[in-house]
Amino acid sequence: MIPSRRSAWFARWFARDAERRLGRSFEAIRVRGLASLGATVAAGPTLVVTNHTAWWDPLVALFVAVRLLDADAHAMMDARNLERLPFFGKVGAFGVDLADPADGARAIRYAARLLSGPRRLVWIFGQGREVPITVRPLGLRRGSAEIARVARAKVVPGALRYELGATPDPVLWLSFGEPIEPIRDVARGHLVHEEHVGAELDRIDRAITAGVTDGFETIRAKRPAAGLALAQALLAWLTRPRPLAG
Repeated sequence: MIPSRRSAWFARWFARDAERRLGRSFEAIRVRGLASLGATVAAGPTLVVTNHTAWWDPLVALFVAVRLLDADAHAMMDARNLERLPFFGKVGAFGVDLADPADGARAIRYAARLLSGPRRLVWIFGQGREVPITVRPLGLRRGSAEIARVARAKVVPGALRYELGATPDPVLWLSFGEPIEPIRDVARGHLVHEEHVGAELDRIDRAITAGVTDGFETIRAKRPAAGLALAQALLAWLTRPRPLAG
């Protein structure tokens, strides 16, 4: 296992950079459940468990945890990826060999120690690797249920999705559910986490496909550059329909 080397100032700098990159790359960020998540983090140690679908996911987690929640945040990461990208250790990532059960057990105990008080947050991408958004069952690993039991931490299920639509850039969707109390029976806890993360993904799907957007708010929206907006307006004027003569 590779321990975290989190530096508070580096995490804040990296999170600001992540926010800028998200702002440049996404048309909007729509999120549900952020206030409830913030209250849970303020009250005590919190384990956030989400799906893992894209390269963007760690930057999204960093942006939410540091810029939106101001949490003392860490995240579990595949040890091979952390060795390849060691700077993630400076923002709070710790590495685990997903193929080694003994290393997994060490990482669970380590994560539980990190969850030692208010504003402490550990984020886990429960699938352990990027998985297409359409795959069911999600295949979450049991680690989140083990950590919650050992740390006696509340678990907040979450979901991430990136969706292209009527604009050139995609929209980032985030949905966080109500906190789940730690469950002593790890097998049952694992099933509960799988069910609740799936429910948040379904909530995003309804918002996109049926327009059921209750509870979602736009926290960042890209504004078109002034030159681009002017060019689009000019093009629209030049190509507007004109009545036929006579």
